[in-house]
Amino acid sequence: MEYTTLGRTELRVSVAGLGCGGNSKIGQGAGQSFDDSVRLVRRALDLGVNFLDTAQAYGTETIVGEAIKIMPRDQVVLSTKHAVAGTSAEKISKVVDSALKKLQTDYIDIFHLHGVHPKQYTRAFEELAPELDRARDAGKIRFLGITETSPNDHQQTMLQRALRDDCWDVMMLGFSMMHQVARSAVLPYTKERRIGTLMMFVVRNIFSDPEKLLTTMDDLAKNQLVPAWLAATGNPLDFLIHDGGADSIVDAAYRYARHEPGADVVLFGTSQESHLEKNISSILKPPLPPSDCAKLADLFGHLRGVGLDLPSAA
Repeated sequence: MEYTTLGRTELRVSVAGLGCGGNSKIGQGAGQSFDDSVRLVRRALDLGVNFLDTAQAYGTETIVGEAIKIMPRDQVVLSTKHAVAGTSAEKISKVVDSALKKLQTDYIDIFHLHGVHPKQYTRAFEELAPELDRARDAGKIRFLGITETSPNDHQQTMLQRALRDDCWDVMMLGFSMMHQVARSAVLPYTKERRIGTLMMFVVRNIFSDPEKLLTTMDDLAKNQLVPAWLAATGNPLDFLIHDGGADSIVDAAYRYARHEPGADVVLFGTSQESHLEKNISSILKPPLPPSDCAKLADLFGHLRGVGLDLPSAA
């Protein structure tokens, strides 16, 4: 495993972070048992992953808490989140206490306000962040984070606004081969301000489901957003797979995000141990060839919001 420093938090974190939500929910989305999910988290820890990201909305805080209780607490970096909607300043302290109980820990390394819509930002900053500061002063959390709602904010306007305020130590943002907005809108400024970054939406159905990729490419071509040849071929991203390049589209997607300047942690989700190992392997590989990265920028750098499908209800 490789480790990096998460911005000004000075936390040493694995560059591969286990996301405990998404479609997989560390196995819960696939109908696996509680114990199966605990074993999956512990396997990730065995492979050197020390960054675990969960949330109240995922329903996996209890699983994470069970998985880490056998570990020295300082060997795990815990990230959890709670939505702004329906959360008052009076309620947020109870939310933190509930998360502490589920995670079976005395402190949370990073507590995020979750999926903040641009219209919610003022309340997040003015009402909820001060209460989280009080929780930090009480030793219940160490650092404050904020995560965007990528499918509802393609231009990353909320994060651009949050960058002007100094209270956020970590930001979670969407970034992928076909949604590169953060390269100019967010990442230069998080680097400048030493704000830690967590990269999400790196691999969604558009890269793991060939039919989804073909359908998307066809729609984009019809709207003259990509060249027609991409829709005409049955394998529109196969130019990435070659000697010295990627082994698969998913492999390319992880490597592309991992080596983007300003990216700290690449979040990945899975319900299977074999996929766990494969995802980590991709994140730890060298960058894609410069010619492939240049082609991705040329073909897709202008796109906004492509491939940002929300998790299914499963």
